[in-house]
Amino acid sequence: MKKILVLYYSRYGSVAQMASLIARGIEEVDDMEAVIRTVPAISANCEATESDIPENGPPYVSAEDLEDCAGLALGSPTRFGNMASAMKYFLDGTSPQWMSGTLINKPACVFTSTSSMHGGQESTLLSMMNPLIHHGMVIVGIPYSEPALTITQTGGTPYGASHTAGHDGKNPISDDEKTLCIAQGKRLAELANKLSQ
Repeated sequence: MKKILVLYYSRYGSVAQMASLIARGIEEVDDMEAVIRTVPAISANCEATESDIPENGPPYVSAEDLEDCAGLALGSPTRFGNMASAMKYFLDGTSPQWMSGTLINKPACVFTSTSSMHGGQESTLLSMMNPLIHHGMVIVGIPYSEPALTITQTGGTPYGASHTAGHDGKNPISDDEKTLCIAQGKRLAELANKLSQ
């Protein structure tokens, strides 16, 4: 089985739900396994630390998870049109993987959730692509051959799956958003399978 790392940070649960849907798409491809991981929250208080093991949900990501993956799906909520600081902090610590070329030629995709339709979905997705490009990864978007991309009235972009959570963060993931998450995971796994042969 080839492993695809689904790595995310989620504050209110929408990005975590998207990660599960992307994992579902990955596992629709023969011989592919989704490995779901998260990153710890960070604090402006230098005294605060996170436990080594999360209280609930998937474990925190390790360097081995990056080294062992055949592809990567990276997800974060939007923070003023950018990825959340917890994800940026994690990525800033991946210089050893960059220096060793661990991720070169592996496919990667990105996904996000915002509170409003125009809350910076595409700029957040682009901000997450930047470090992946520096790692030499092959960026995987969602092609317009995916019908939900042209009819969605909620989230969904060619840059990657997205969700509009609402100002209270309680909007359920729409059918189109679910379809696009699953399609993105499946496409990522199919390309990882081809690139690793």
